[in-house]
Amino acid sequence: MHQVLLSRAARAARRARRAAAGARRRVERVDTVPVLAARLRPRPALRPVHLSVLGGRTLNVAVRYPRRAHGIGTALLHLDHHGHRRTAPLAPEPQPDGTLLLTATAPLRFAPHEEPTEPGVLALGPGVWRLSLAVTDTTGRETLADLRAAPPRTAAGPTLPHSPDPGSGALFRPVRSADNRALLKVARPAPQAELVALGLRWDRVTVQVRLVGPLPRHAGWTAEVVRQGSGSTVLPMELEQRAGHLTADLPLAAMAADGHVQHTWEVRLRSGRTRLKVGRRLTDVRHPKQVFRTPYRSIALADGRLLRVHAQLSAAGNLTVSCAAYAVPARAHQPSEDRP
Repeated sequence: MHQVLLSRAARAARRARRAAAGARRRVERVDTVPVLAARLRPRPALRPVHLSVLGGRTLNVAVRYPRRAHGIGTALLHLDHHGHRRTAPLAPEPQPDGTLLLTATAPLRFAPHEEPTEPGVLALGPGVWRLSLAVTDTTGRETLADLRAAPPRTAAGPTLPHSPDPGSGALFRPVRSADNRALLKVARPAPQAELVALGLRWDRVTVQVRLVGPLPRHAGWTAEVVRQGSGSTVLPMELEQRAGHLTADLPLAAMAADGHVQHTWEVRLRSGRTRLKVGRRLTDVRHPKQVFRTPYRSIALADGRLLRVHAQLSAAGNLTVSCAAYAVPARAHQPSEDRP
C-alpha cells in the first residue's frame, strides 16, 4: 500500500514540475523580443538581483558587482536605443560577504519627441532600450558590462506582472533579448477614457472620466450609453467639463423605459469617428470585476419610479450599468362585507 502511495506521489510531483517548467517557458516566450542586444565586441554580463518597473513608472535595478566599495568612483546605468542614451546613477551598497550591490531607482516618463524633463527622470520614447552598466574606479578606469535578463516571473497572483503608467498610459516592460540580455520595452499609450470616480446617489449615478493618450485634434466630446445585445439602442448624455475631467449623469429614466425588463448598458465617449469605452484599465489588477466590486443601489426618479441599478466593471475593465424598474406590488383583494 505504501509503495502505491509513493509511486502516485512521485508521478504527481513529476507532473507538477513539468507544468511549472511549461509555464516558465511560456512566460519566457512572451517576454522575449527577437533582437540581439550584444555588441560586436562581447562585454562581461552581470545578472541582476532585481529588475522591475513598480507602479508602471518606477524603474528598480539591483546588480551584484564583484568588487569592493572603496575601489568604486562612480557607477551609472545606461539605457540605449538607436543612438539615444538615458543615464541613471547607481548607488553602491557594501554587502557582508565583501561584494558590492549597485542599486538604482529612477522614475520613468513617456516622451516620444525629446521633450525636456526634470533632472533624475528617465524620459523614454517607444521602442526597445538596452540596459548596461558603466563603473569607474578611483583610478579613472572604466568598466562596461551588459545586464543579463532577470528570471521570469511565473506567479499568477491578483496583480499583473506589468502594469501601465497610471498617468500617461504608456507601458514600460522589462523583457529579454534572444541572447538573454536585459531590455526595457516601451509601448506608446492608446487613446482611452479612464474612469476616475463613480458617484452612486439616491437619485442619480454620476460618472467622472479622464482622457488619456493621444487624442484627436477636434476636442468636441459627447457621451452616450449603448445597450448590449440586439438593437444597440444609443442614448445621449449631457457632458460637462470640471477640473480637467468629463462628468455626466446616466440617463436612468430612458435606460429603464422598458419597465421591469433589465438591460445592460456600456458607457462611451465619442468625438467624430473616435469612440472610447469608459473603464478602468490603468491598473495592475488582474481581475477588475472581482476586485472593484460595487453594490446594487435603489434609485428614485423624479417621476416616482424606483429603479434597481448596478454599475460595475466587466472582466475587461469596461464600465457597464444594469438597471430595471421595481415591479409595483399588487394590491391585496379585500372581500366585501356581507350585507344583512
